[in-house]
Amino acid sequence: MPPPPEAVAKASRREPDWAHWDADCARSPWTIGIEEEVMLLDPTDWALAAEIDAVLAVLDQTLVDHVGAETHGSALELRTDVHPTVAAGIAEMRWLRQELAAELRPLGLRAAAAGMHPFAVWQDTRISSGARYQMLHGSMRELARREPTFALHVHVALPGRSEATRALNQMRAHVPLLLALSANSPYWQGRDTGLASARTPLFQGFPRVGIPRAFEDYADYVESIDLLLRCDAFPEPTFLWWDVRLQPRFATIEVRIMDSQTELSRSAALVALVQSLVRLEVEEGFASPDLVGAPEVLAENRFLAARDGVEAELIDPTAGRRVPLRELLAETVAAAGPHAEDLGCAAELETIQEISDRPDPAWQRRAAAGPAALPGLVAALAAAF
Repeated sequence: MPPPPEAVAKASRREPDWAHWDADCARSPWTIGIEEEVMLLDPTDWALAAEIDAVLAVLDQTLVDHVGAETHGSALELRTDVHPTVAAGIAEMRWLRQELAAELRPLGLRAAAAGMHPFAVWQDTRISSGARYQMLHGSMRELARREPTFALHVHVALPGRSEATRALNQMRAHVPLLLALSANSPYWQGRDTGLASARTPLFQGFPRVGIPRAFEDYADYVESIDLLLRCDAFPEPTFLWWDVRLQPRFATIEVRIMDSQTELSRSAALVALVQSLVRLEVEEGFASPDLVGAPEVLAENRFLAARDGVEAELIDPTAGRRVPLRELLAETVAAAGPHAEDLGCAAELETIQEISDRPDPAWQRRAAAGPAALPGLVAALAAAF
């Protein structure tokens, strides 16, 4: 019996250009790149400053290739080069922060990193003037004008398509853990939300977000996305804002779930955990199949992580019970440890315990309890930058 016509058409369809796995990048598996979304601030009142166009116009040439606009005019992205080790990537990000701070001072601006600005309101937000962001506003209408959010993104290079799909499917299981550890946005519109990461549910207002489904293979991943592209749902694959996605042009998996970190030492620990976990999952397949195959459990764990941060108890479908996040973290770090040794990031991974012991949401709440209240908190965030 011949296959149905739609199956023949799918099988004969040429791989689209966007899906070509970059062979040059793939020759250096496990290398990393770091992207950090940063808020621009007016130090007179510590409100957001929608001055991205003014900043980009005067940037020193050494920074131009490492700084980009974001959807909102009060946000920018810092991007490192590709590095073999976490230490090298964090060293460059530290340099980028220092250079950016020096460029901002003559403009009367400051910068800070956290998952959200504590007292920004949507009425004050402005969309960046770039064509991409104006098109985005046209597509999502006023949804695009919600308060800006700020994330830490980590790229890890992979040797090929099959490894990429395996990494994507398995890393979905670690999204709640990474979110809980990175949670750094308890305040929204001047109110304590009671959440560890208010950024996560707020960003959920965008389309094409959250934990993607599992894919049978790379062809399944490509066809699923290319159908949407062929139907003009969005113009190109970077308009997918999943918590974890593949970037074929860089031969990487990109983990996008984490809040921006105020201190780079915490970014280092999280990047080390991501790099080690990607290698662990590709080479050993650590995450439980029961968890990887349970999207409803992953979604619930993601909410629990955003709500409770490191105090969360996540659902373990194999054991049929809730597991304290710190217990899960200890097991995960123990499994990832040998890979961290091989990758040269064991020292950074060891400091992950500091995040668990001193979570950022608690620090933000203590800072906001001072006499200067939320503006004092933002001043502290800027000082830490």
